[in-house]
Amino acid sequence: MVQVTFQGKPITLVGKQVQVGDQAPDFILLNSKLEEVSLANYSGKKKLISVVPSLDTGVCSEQTKRFNEEVSKLDNVSVLTVSMDLPFAQARWCGTEAVDRIDVLSDHRQASFGKNYGVLIEELRLLTRSVFVLDEKDVVTYVEYVPEVGSHPDYGAVLAHLKE
Repeated sequence: MVQVTFQGKPITLVGKQVQVGDQAPDFILLNSKLEEVSLANYSGKKKLISVVPSLDTGVCSEQTKRFNEEVSKLDNVSVLTVSMDLPFAQARWCGTEAVDRIDVLSDHRQASFGKNYGVLIEELRLLTRSVFVLDEKDVVTYVEYVPEVGSHPDYGAVLAHLKE
């Protein structure tokens, strides 16, 4: 079980944490048009799933913009950013920040992603910062649960893994 802290205090993550080699759990998220999106929407592509607590915070904003910038250098990879932010807020943020190469998706309604990937913070009903890479057959090939919610993921490791 991964231990994660928020502002130095331990938090409780709800759900089963995924590991390298697992078949990726499915999820139901909402896009900016309030349409349901699941793993099947990205069939046949590698997936980089970047999970953030809220786009309206500094580290989350930087993380999302970094992956939006990097996706143009990746072949056959769909990049998804998942948060509990409302789809309207996500769309507003993407427009303001010119984030247009990735899919920003909301788990606010069912928290199915949070529960299925073990990233739902019980105390805050937010998602903990994490990164997952899935292959074309939805097998998990990379997992990073960032130990402190306010810290950045290891961008270099994620991007190197995708380029292997």
